[in-house]
Amino acid sequence: MSRPDRRDLGLLALRVGTGAVLAAHGTQKLAGWFGGGGIAGTTAAMEAMGFHPPKHSAVAAGLGEAGGGALLALGLATPAAGAAAAGAMAGAVAVHAPAGFFAQGGGYEYPAFLGFTAAAIGLAGPGRYSVDHATRHVFDRPWTVALAFVGSAVAAAAVVGRRARGRRDVIDPDTT
Repeated sequence: MSRPDRRDLGLLALRVGTGAVLAAHGTQKLAGWFGGGGIAGTTAAMEAMGFHPPKHSAVAAGLGEAGGGALLALGLATPAAGAAAAGAMAGAVAVHAPAGFFAQGGGYEYPAFLGFTAAAIGLAGPGRYSVDHATRHVFDRPWTVALAFVGSAVAAAAVVGRRARGRRDVIDPDTT
């Protein structure tokens, strides 16, 4: 076996750290772990934030974070994992954007950072210390990168756009 490559070790650390954080957040939404609200609590929060249908939005956000995070940590289907997590974080950015950038004021700094990090890993690839590498990149082909990121961008734009239109209707019902 060849000696460890610093880039591969760096990607491993980045994947595992980012994936674990995302997976923890997602399991809060899906299972109520780590003090989360589970599906019921997340559904209520999604409805209050203007996402419709709220239960579908709760499940999608939880799966994007938990599933995308777990897959990133493993380095499995890395383009799809990074795209799914980035798409979920786009929804979180939309919620926090009115509060500005910095997290201490409720802004979007933290979800943006997680989203950009997940996207960067999905684009860069998982490195040598990954399930994708062990399986000869069966789920990490060049065409999957484009497909995953285009699909995630379209889905995120649809969800965030639908939320924005719904919130506009609530603020000014005469604009429908």
